[in-house]
Amino acid sequence: MARYKRIDMSPRLLPVDLESQLVPGSFAQAVHHLVGELDLSAFDAHFRNDEVGASAHSPAMLLRAVLLAYSQGMVSSRAIERACRDNVVFIALTGDAKPHFTTIADFISRSRDAIACVFAQVLAILDGEGLIGRDLFAIDGVKLPSNASKHRSGTRAEFLAKANKLERVAEQMLDRHQVNDDAGREGTEDKVVARIERMTDEARKIRTWLSANPKDRQGTRGTIRKSNLTDNESAKMATDKGVIQGYCGVAVVDANHQVIVEAQAHGTGAEHALLIPILDACANQRSTRTLITADAGYHSEDNLAALHERGIDALIADGQMRQRDERLAGQEVHRAKPNPLHDKSRKAKPAAVFGAAQFIVADDQSHALCPAGKRLYRNGKECTINHYIAIKFRAPASACKDCALRTQCLRKPDITKVRQVAVLTRKSTPTHTQSMRERIDSEHGRALYGQRFATVEPVFGNLRHNKRLNRFTLRGQHKVDGQWKLFALVHNIEKWANYRKAA
Repeated sequence: MARYKRIDMSPRLLPVDLESQLVPGSFAQAVHHLVGELDLSAFDAHFRNDEVGASAHSPAMLLRAVLLAYSQGMVSSRAIERACRDNVVFIALTGDAKPHFTTIADFISRSRDAIACVFAQVLAILDGEGLIGRDLFAIDGVKLPSNASKHRSGTRAEFLAKANKLERVAEQMLDRHQVNDDAGREGTEDKVVARIERMTDEARKIRTWLSANPKDRQGTRGTIRKSNLTDNESAKMATDKGVIQGYCGVAVVDANHQVIVEAQAHGTGAEHALLIPILDACANQRSTRTLITADAGYHSEDNLAALHERGIDALIADGQMRQRDERLAGQEVHRAKPNPLHDKSRKAKPAAVFGAAQFIVADDQSHALCPAGKRLYRNGKECTINHYIAIKFRAPASACKDCALRTQCLRKPDITKVRQVAVLTRKSTPTHTQSMRERIDSEHGRALYGQRFATVEPVFGNLRHNKRLNRFTLRGQHKVDGQWKLFALVHNIEKWANYRKAA
């Protein structure tokens, strides 16, 4: 019978050359080399142990460990601590420092400004290597959940009503419990008391929050935005997979090598309000020839006017761009197909009613006649509708009340009392939106705008799929912005490592 050497799996001590574990060309070796060249003095402001106190873990070591962990989709500080204790690559990168998970978590949550400084230094290195072309920048955002529950969102009035209800129910339970005690009935006293305490404590926390936040959050158009009890800087956002409570991570990506030149996280789903601030933040990276591209989420007349005032060349799509593109004429066929995640089909359009062309306007434009021959009177001054000057007319209640054509004239005859109609008279002065439409619909404009998708979407694919970024683990815009910049830093260092490997 054949004999084999015994495989001994017993514990033993082996000599390990830590530096040799960092394989040339790997991300770990790139992080080790690059962080060593950076100025990390911005992290020193946190410490006050120059003369007294214990020595602290090196920011360079912590930064290396966090970047390597994020590159592998490892976000939990406890998981990073285990890796620094058990994984030989992490042990080599940290010099066997074994940082505690609380140290790692504190480093990530407090270092946003220092991380932004490191991000700028890495960009300077990439620029020196020629990886930033500045010919075209693509802007886009990804909405990710944060460490907050959307079920704890609401207005101040809703929170106040909830606190009152909790206190009322707790008082009713306490009274009922007292009645049972007086009657000598046995009950689940511990469970009832614990539940009463939970509701009372929840009501107290809500009232404390209301005292600290005396006003509702305001939306971009003056409307009330829902607040959140656990993270009031996050926001409810509608995505194609449902509503989330989180932040929008915005990135500006250079088309040359898909380097992220600016990354910011904001607690708002209104992307159009973020365009100008993020362009101002990356002004040092742009040149006079840089073309800015963004999708319809960033389109508004105010944004286009601001870009024109700043002299920034841009192609910003509008909501009807795809409908105007003859290359996408057959897209309605695909909308009718079933989708396992969500329904893309559009709702049936309501039945057609009499249009503006069937109303006769008087020569002096003081009134108009409807198809039933009844008079509609002018309602206010001229207005602008889709780049046309229009005049509005409104029928009196007596004209529509018993009209025989009521069902053909009103979409909701049971609810709507009278008919209103707007008649277009002439084209208005060309707007920035109209000029942008003409430019983006041209053959050259479509070719340039087509580069946006191939520039920015692979970056989000890398971060979300390869780096497994499916949520932010921190609370507060300042902390979440730092975490988003860390992931952008991982992406940029990976680009630099791959470039050096191919050189």
